Amino acid sequence: MNLRRLPQMNVAEVAGRTRQEVSKWWDRMAVSGARRRPAGSALESERQLESFRAAAPGRFFAGAADDGTPALLAERRPDLLPDLIAGAERSLDGHFDLLGYRGLSFGDPVDWRFDPISRRRSPLVHWSRLDPLDSASGGDSKVVWELNRHQWLVDLGQAYRMTGDERYGEALAAYVTGWLESNPVGVGINWASSLEVALRLVAWSWALVLVRRSPALTPDLFARMSASVEDHATHVERYLSYYFSPNTHLTGEALGLFYAGTVFPELSGARRWREQGARILIEESSRQVRADGVYFEQSTCYQRYTVEIALHFLILCARNGVPVPAALGERLQAMLDFLLAVRFPRGQAPHIGDSDGGWLLPLARRAPGDLRGVFGTAAALFGRCDYAWAAGGVVPELLWLLGRSGLAAFESLRAAPPSVAPSRLFADGGYVVMRDGWGEAAHHLVFDVGPLGCSASGGHGHADLLSIQCAAFGEAFLIDPGTGTYADPAWRSFFRSSAAHSTVMVDGESQAVPGGPFDWRQRPRARLNRWLSTASFDFADAEHNAYGRLPDPVRHRRRVLFLKHRYWVLVDDLEGAEKHCVELRFQFGPVEVTLEPGPWARATAGGRSLLVRAFSVSPLHERISQGRQEPMEGWVSPDYGQRHPAPMIVCSTAARLPLRIVTLLLPSADPAAPPPAVRPLRGEPGGVTGLVFDATHETLSIGPDRVWAHSSSTDPSS
Repeated sequence: MNLRRLPQMNVAEVAGRTRQEVSKWWDRMAVSGARRRPAGSALESERQLESFRAAAPGRFFAGAADDGTPALLAERRPDLLPDLIAGAERSLDGHFDLLGYRGLSFGDPVDWRFDPISRRRSPLVHWSRLDPLDSASGGDSKVVWELNRHQWLVDLGQAYRMTGDERYGEALAAYVTGWLESNPVGVGINWASSLEVALRLVAWSWALVLVRRSPALTPDLFARMSASVEDHATHVERYLSYYFSPNTHLTGEALGLFYAGTVFPELSGARRWREQGARILIEESSRQVRADGVYFEQSTCYQRYTVEIALHFLILCARNGVPVPAALGERLQAMLDFLLAVRFPRGQAPHIGDSDGGWLLPLARRAPGDLRGVFGTAAALFGRCDYAWAAGGVVPELLWLLGRSGLAAFESLRAAPPSVAPSRLFADGGYVVMRDGWGEAAHHLVFDVGPLGCSASGGHGHADLLSIQCAAFGEAFLIDPGTGTYADPAWRSFFRSSAAHSTVMVDGESQAVPGGPFDWRQRPRARLNRWLSTASFDFADAEHNAYGRLPDPVRHRRRVLFLKHRYWVLVDDLEGAEKHCVELRFQFGPVEVTLEPGPWARATAGGRSLLVRAFSVSPLHERISQGRQEPMEGWVSPDYGQRHPAPMIVCSTAARLPLRIVTLLLPSADPAAPPPAVRPLRGEPGGVTGLVFDATHETLSIGPDRVWAHSSSTDPSS
């Protein structure tokens, strides 16, 4: 227990934490890593397995249970089988694709505590004596845990169901047997996170249902797995993350309990697990999800994760006749509506906050930002035509989860883009979405005007206040850099710092300073002053005071004007009294970026361009930085463990404040077209008061409270 936080705790939290600490002590003294063996005779074990084979399909997901699903998948998505078989074959050979890593080997037999990236192995001691964040002693626990979630066992189960090849069932049985022998209850890194224990429960449930008829699933193995399921659920129940990580950790653990209580009702604690899991999931849906559908950790990855948890829960409840409040389904649809709004025009989710590549249960191989699986399932569940449109057709998750009835529900929908306006404000979560249509060639911008992470710790939030992400002609140009890794302190700090995002830095300082890999010393937040959206333009005005901690406090205000189908203008005002170094940063994805006379920057991808030019009365020094190490600059991480050089434009100046920088983001359909002639209007205070487009005689004027464009036949600068 963290005694420094004791004055901040209420009586219930003190009592709960005390119970968990006493449990840890008792486990260390009494359990001592005993390997649990099931009670009962061989005849009883055989009877239990036969009962499971007969009854479990009726209470499990229709697609996984239905004997006709393999033929349905082969008919509707024959393109998926080669990839599924290839992944299962790699697992047979002891090579695993986990997170952003490919072909990882953990030894033969598998060493379940080994991290092949760092070549380190965590010690075999009671889980409470381990620090999973100490990568120096045990490597990257995230990688080790990903192996021990056993989600790849589901791949073997799917391959078995699709082909009937007993090699997959035999491999699954051998891997589970090896795991049970090497991971005594409560001992080692694989018991150190209740979430990981719960996710293993979910994977085992699927694996057992999928291979239930395989001879490899012997009565003895089933009895041992059932006993271990009881150990897993007991551990999760005892060490629920009410205090450590009351976020997706807690909801994932609750779902694991609900799975255990539903799939294994004969176990003594089943009813209690089922009821407790349901209660937590219902309660947390309103605490963790804001009224506008934005998940409170400010992370699209964890938002998708939470959507998956809720979908599995609702489907299992419907399958087993468990009533659920209508508000849960409404909150889930609000979450999906947010993902629908922020997704780039070609379908991928932008990285906002941490994006570590994890899934509740990957029933199909997908990139981290691929949302089609959740939209396809939700379309059938809620009868939503816009979700069917976002899914882009029948997805395998729909077939595995909902089976033939889900397919019929999906195909009864007429897929169509959302009927709501494309531009939208999510006021509670703090995001502005500006887009000029729902098509794949739309212009699209996401403006972050909210807090830095959730109210508890902000652990998965980034120092990205007032940052933007931008797509032109559907092509993602300005992006969030991603996460990198949790295990390397330097890279962990970089990828969540302001230096890695498309925002403004002052005096080389990030908007917030890390207090640890999942903590911040300060918790600044942005504030939206104004939002206006019409058929022809969008306008947002926001500010933050993260640099109020400087000796000469600085306020950053950013206004964004979007003239639809044409261009964006950013107006950055820095208010203070002294001289400061100001850096305007734009992080691009893996596209080509060049500096041209003007000075203009041209980013080119997919036969289209985004032109960028910044104006200020203070001379700006423009540079492109890519893959720089000292200091770190110009990197993106498309998946956990990956990092690749990608161009960043930095416009810097040293000036006495106040200072204004006006930036034009101009989509160009012709990547070879010369930039337009644009002149700044200058005035005091703050410098630039407008832009003049010579070719069109259009003037963009910047006032104290608004930014507007108008035509003029005279020279406004005269």
